Amino acid sequence: MKTKPFLSFWQILNMTFGFLGIQFGFALQNANSSRILQIYGADVEHLSLFWLAAPLTGMIIQPIVGHYSDRTWGRLGRRRPFFLVGAILTAIALILMPNAGLFISPETAHAILSPVLIGAGMLMIMDASINITMEPFRALVGDMLPAEQHTVGFSVQTFLIGIGAVVGSLMPSIMHNAFGFSNMAGMGEVADNVKYAFYVGAGVLFFCVMWTIVTTKEYSPRQLAEFSGNPPQAPEKKRNGLMEILHDIAHMPRVMWQLGICQFFAWFALYSMWVYTTPALAEHVYASPDPHSAGYAAAGDKVGELFSVYNFVAMVFALLLIPIAKRIGRKATHSVCLTLGGLGLMSLYFLTDANWMILSMIGVGIAWASILAMPYAILSDSLPAAKMGTYMGIFNFFITLPQITNGIVHGWIVRHIYNGHPMYALLTGGVFLLLAAVAVTLVKTAKQKKLQMTN
Repeated sequence: MKTKPFLSFWQILNMTFGFLGIQFGFALQNANSSRILQIYGADVEHLSLFWLAAPLTGMIIQPIVGHYSDRTWGRLGRRRPFFLVGAILTAIALILMPNAGLFISPETAHAILSPVLIGAGMLMIMDASINITMEPFRALVGDMLPAEQHTVGFSVQTFLIGIGAVVGSLMPSIMHNAFGFSNMAGMGEVADNVKYAFYVGAGVLFFCVMWTIVTTKEYSPRQLAEFSGNPPQAPEKKRNGLMEILHDIAHMPRVMWQLGICQFFAWFALYSMWVYTTPALAEHVYASPDPHSAGYAAAGDKVGELFSVYNFVAMVFALLLIPIAKRIGRKATHSVCLTLGGLGLMSLYFLTDANWMILSMIGVGIAWASILAMPYAILSDSLPAAKMGTYMGIFNFFITLPQITNGIVHGWIVRHIYNGHPMYALLTGGVFLLLAAVAVTLVKTAKQKKLQMTN
């Protein structure tokens, strides 16, 4: 059986470079969607419901994209056609998101299709497009790299994610401080610094994804079959796409379920952070819950800066994950990182100076680096090569389900139990990261099972 050749650092960098652009757009979405939706008229306790648009589309899109990318082969290869389509759609969505108010006249502002609903629809389109692009990138690492390089591949991917996320998070502040665009939003209008940040994000995302498409050549189906030790099979009658996906869900490797528990806790926490950090700081630090106030605008810019800090930490720490995981193992590495993230997120509750919150974001950044790399590195060793894309897409269920759960219940909790104070949602998120740190220690990998069987 042939083995996949080791790739150089530069080959891995080119292969994963598109993720820099994807995360640039994703960072703009995460740091600014609540700000945009509140400008359009969303109440703080309803924000989690509007954010449901993103995980709902991800839960539907990623398994479908994974399934069909496993079965696609053309002039652009197996995964790259999806990169191209997703990049085009995402760039368009990034341009439209801060301009949702243009699609409705002031006379119909209180109609069913209000600006906030159109904004939520744009968020759904943007997230669906990002998912079309992002899921095949995860599978590409599994396709192209031998198992010994999976940690390296996902860590380099996380490093590039960090670069995109740092600059993307900072972009509204850069547009305001360096280029003089206003950060004040008129009634029902998104501030100019946010608008132009999204326009830049559209260009960066498209360029980075095209870089990967141009510089990376995928293995052919015959080569992949040789690497897996299975000769290419003649075409056989298959179930339809939906039935095959359902079959694969029912027969997913047990390690996916075990990792899924950890993922549930971790992504519940992340969803809380992305949805509630801006309104939490606006009230907790700036005493300005009004989305049209100067204090709220300052809070929105500060959140972008804080998010850039955790993404910068993730970018740097991603490369440290490689030697750490080699020394203490992937599970222990992930558990320690999640613990630091939980303590960091919980500490926001006890701080009233936004500048000190930078220290909190260091812990969050360490956790974020690990969340983006370790679960996939643990999982990829246990997946059949022929279904790498499908199972990576199905694994996304354990990212979207906690966000959907959060979106349904957390708004009610913020209103009725937290008395409208979103800072408590961040405290809850910290606790959930600690639960994720415990859950990952219970995962039994393929190597562990082999060891138990020989003892």
